[in-house]
Amino acid sequence: MTQLNFDDVVKAIASDTNTPTETVSKMYAETWAEYSDGARILDYLTVLVTKRVRENLRGVREVRH
Repeated sequence: MTQLNFDDVVKAIASDTNTPTETVSKMYAETWAEYSDGARILDYLTVLVTKRVRENLRGVREVRH
């Protein structure tokens, strides 16, 4: 199993949600810090953080419309 590169994940989320990469990068880093704090198992952290950032961005987008 290959681990996704941070930049690749950020670009994919930005593209899927039509959000600037700078915004996604900041959200991803903040969410990663929040989720990894005290975490003992990091195997699925990328998946969980990616899901949370996408959900947060979709929520922001829905509020704007």
